Amino acid sequence: MLEQIMTVGFVTAFLTASVRMAVPLIYAGLGETISEKAGILNIGMEGVMLGGAFFSFAGTFYSGSLAVGLLCGMAGGAMVSAIHGLLSIRLAQDQSVSGIAINIFMAGVTSFLYKLMSSGQSYQQIEPFAKLKIPFLGDIPLIGNALFNQDVLTYGVYVLVILVTLFYSRTSKGMAFAAIGENPRAADSAGIPVHRYQWAAVLLNGMLGGLGGAYLVLVQVGNFSENMTSGRGYIALAAVILGRYVPFGMMGAAFIFGAANALQIRLQAIGVPLPTQALAMLPYIITLVALLGAIGKNSAPEALGKPYIRGAR
Repeated sequence: MLEQIMTVGFVTAFLTASVRMAVPLIYAGLGETISEKAGILNIGMEGVMLGGAFFSFAGTFYSGSLAVGLLCGMAGGAMVSAIHGLLSIRLAQDQSVSGIAINIFMAGVTSFLYKLMSSGQSYQQIEPFAKLKIPFLGDIPLIGNALFNQDVLTYGVYVLVILVTLFYSRTSKGMAFAAIGENPRAADSAGIPVHRYQWAAVLLNGMLGGLGGAYLVLVQVGNFSENMTSGRGYIALAAVILGRYVPFGMMGAAFIFGAANALQIRLQAIGVPLPTQALAMLPYIITLVALLGAIGKNSAPEALGKPYIRGAR
C-alpha cells in the first residue's frame, strides 16, 4: 500500500485533484473575504454556491453555451447574496440568522426547481470545460500537470487572487472597503458611502460564490444534483478565518482543505482498508483542527457582523 502512495503517478494525481477540489473553495473564499472586509458576514455561502451551481447548469442546458451558463451562475449567486444584503444592510437584521436561513431556503428552492426542470428524467448531462495545457509550464514534474494543465476557470482564480490582493494593498478604494469593516462610523465621517460599498461587496460576494458553485457543474461533474455543494460553503468560511482574511492566506487554507478531500478520494481509489465513511470525514476533521489552531489569533474586522445604522449610537 505504501509503495502505491509513494509513486510519482500517485503524487501527480493527488496534486491535480487537490487543485480541482480547492478552486471552488477559493472562489467562494474570495467572495467571502470581500464581503467580510466590508463588515458583512455571509454564512449563507452554501446557499450562494448552490444557486450558482443550479443556474449555471440550467443556463448551459437550455442555451447549449458554457459561457451563458457561467454568466447565469454568477447572476444566480448574486441574486442569492442580494437577499442577504437586503436583510443585513437595508433592514439591519442579524447577519448570522440571515445566512443560515438562506442556506435552508436555497437547498429547498434548487431542489424544487431541478425537479421541475428534469420533468421525470433521472439524469441530465452537459459537456464541461476542457483542459488547456500551458506550454512548458505544464511539463514541470509533479506540479506542472496540477497547476498548468487545467481549465480556464482555474487559471482565472490565480489571476483573481492577485488582483484582489493588489486592490486592498495598493488602491484607495480597497483601503476604503477595509476601513468600513473596521469602523464604518469613522469611514462615513470621512465621506465614504458605507452602505453603497457594502452593497458592492455583497454583490461581488454573490458573483464569486456563484462562480464557485458553477465550477462544480461546469468543470467537475457536468450535471446538477441536490445539495451538491456538500458543505463547501462552510469550508470556504473556515478558509477565510484560517487565512486571516487575506486572499493569499485564504488560498493556502483552501488548498489544505482541497488536499484533504483529494486524499480521501485517492485513498479510497487504491483500496485503503478503512471505512469509506471514515475517509469521507477527513476534510471536515482537518477543517476543525485548523480552526482550533487559529484560536487566539483573531484578525477579523472589528465591525464584522454588526449592522451599520447611520445616525444611531
